[in-house]
Amino acid sequence: MSSTFQKDELNWRDILIRSALIIATVIIAVWVMPHDNRSYFHVEQGRPWKYADFTAPYDFPIYKSEAAIAQERDSVMRNYEPYYRLDREMEHRMVEKFKADYANGIPGLPTVFVSIISNRLHSLYQQGIIEQKEYARLHNDTTQMIHIVSGKEAASISVEEVYSPKAAYEQLFSEEQLQVVRPILQKCNLNTYIVPNLIYDAIRSETSRNDLLAGIALASGLVQKGQKIIGRGEIVTDKTYRIIESFMKENERRNEDTTQNRISILGQVMYVAILMFCFTLYLTLYRKDYFEKPRSIAMLYTLIIMFVLLTALVMRNTFIHIYILPYAMVPIFVRVFMDSRTAFMTHTIMVLVCATMLQHPYEFVVIELIAGLAAITSLRELSQRSQLFKTAIVITITSVIVNLSFDWMTADTITQIDYNTYNSIIANGVILLFAYPLLYLIEKTFDFTSDITLIELSNTNSTLLRQMSEVAPGTFNHSIQVANLAGEIANKIGAKAQLVRTGALYHDIGKLANPIYFTENQSGIDPHETLTDIESAQIIISHVTEGLKMADKYDLPQVIRDFIATHHGQGKAKFFYIRYHNEHPDEPVDDLLFTYPGPNPFTREQACLMMADTVEAASRSLPDYTEQSIRGLVERLIDTQVAEGYFRECPITFRDIQYAKTVLIEKLKTIYHTRVSYPEKKN
Repeated sequence: MSSTFQKDELNWRDILIRSALIIATVIIAVWVMPHDNRSYFHVEQGRPWKYADFTAPYDFPIYKSEAAIAQERDSVMRNYEPYYRLDREMEHRMVEKFKADYANGIPGLPTVFVSIISNRLHSLYQQGIIEQKEYARLHNDTTQMIHIVSGKEAASISVEEVYSPKAAYEQLFSEEQLQVVRPILQKCNLNTYIVPNLIYDAIRSETSRNDLLAGIALASGLVQKGQKIIGRGEIVTDKTYRIIESFMKENERRNEDTTQNRISILGQVMYVAILMFCFTLYLTLYRKDYFEKPRSIAMLYTLIIMFVLLTALVMRNTFIHIYILPYAMVPIFVRVFMDSRTAFMTHTIMVLVCATMLQHPYEFVVIELIAGLAAITSLRELSQRSQLFKTAIVITITSVIVNLSFDWMTADTITQIDYNTYNSIIANGVILLFAYPLLYLIEKTFDFTSDITLIELSNTNSTLLRQMSEVAPGTFNHSIQVANLAGEIANKIGAKAQLVRTGALYHDIGKLANPIYFTENQSGIDPHETLTDIESAQIIISHVTEGLKMADKYDLPQVIRDFIATHHGQGKAKFFYIRYHNEHPDEPVDDLLFTYPGPNPFTREQACLMMADTVEAASRSLPDYTEQSIRGLVERLIDTQVAEGYFRECPITFRDIQYAKTVLIEKLKTIYHTRVSYPEKKN
């Protein structure tokens, strides 16, 4: 019934905002997508091929498996001989050092022992000494050969013929004449004269190693373009598995081409941009009010981006099946906080964007779209936990049936069905149950209010409502009556009944600041008798501002605060306004002193509350409760509200208002019906 009409034409600011949303979503979505044409297959040996028939798009080699290459590498490496450079200067320095240190002989031994030990050191160095760690590594393989380079000559010898410093020290005492005097020689620290003289030659060794490995062939065959590799439902054998792995490896190698990557990214940008343009156009044409609520737009585009990101992560991990992602959460969230049509559109766009990352997206798109429809149709409202449990079961069963139909269309026998897919679908159903706690997160992040929160707030044992029942029992009973009347009106006109009921329970909480100044809480004493009309009006009007303060204190949702602010709109405290006007006929009246701050109702639910609140309060002053008096009261009060323009900013129709009148008349007749007088028993 709004008297203001929005222009169909978009201004430049609206166009820029919508364009920015599309561009930002496209950039983020394309950024997380794989930037190449790789084929991401989830392949298991011994299991049926669950994708469409696979034909080679180009020639590519059949690469050997890692195990086969490793086996050939081990075989080749048995012939590998590392290179060591003989340092002759090391022998000369150490022997001369020993002779110099014991030029006067070894204490306790004849002088000839210096010559004997010098000769033994010479013999050990001629044999060759390798660093201890290198010796331990080489000595594990007794057949290992090494190359010793001396000048321009290189000789191949067994590792058994060389020593480590420790082994050389023990070999020094192998002669009997030195063994006898070992206790004396140990005091000489002969190990300091035994150091490695075979130095590892990294350059020659790596060159030799690379030459051997280069001779290993990485491929064992060739697949020609157009050759059928495997058909849907066929068992993946070891050979087929190697061919598919080879194709993915070759595909990855080909995609290192920068030009090809640029074309792929351009295609992704165009595809996502078209889908997001269609989605934004839908919102512009059919849900333009969402653009006035940034939280709504933020949630819709965030959900799309988030699931595109999750899909990209799963596609990079071949061990996780794509059907394990709970895509049906998106229509559940949008359905709970918005509407069914937007839920389906959001889900469709998200699924189509995610499908670009799949190799064979047809089955994925069909299964997820039908699962989304099942979620929307089975969850008309979410007021109980059991509803989400039932929805998860419906989604799971629907997805299983659709996937089974695809399997039966392509499989030759029951044994060819890939049951891992069904395990992922069932796991998906379990994950969907986490939508319940996630609803709270979505609600707080984007400042929504779900039916579950409204039901929790409408609990009369809550702190604020219990305080109202104790401090202002008349106001509490009035609020309950208004909640029942407004809820019935909302049900009749198709508005949100639970929202209206909860808002009605809290609409007068501001009266807790001064409960005695309101008629329903008085018991024979009227404090207004000692006040002027202006003072009384200000106290009555203040229950709106006080109510908003209490709503902030108790952190009530914004939708509840809107009921507090709008239930009187920009109306007047008419009792004191009219009495002041009558008592001061010759004085100009400042209407603002008697006017509520407003605003007027701007939703159908707020209009329901205003009508129910006004009629319920006024009905208490009727001298008698006949159908005629009740009907006259309802018609007069609501017609006055319409005439004074309280519903000009509200999308309520004359038909809705007429339904509201009918509901109020019937309910008030039921509330104030005449009771039968019970007869007294005669003695």
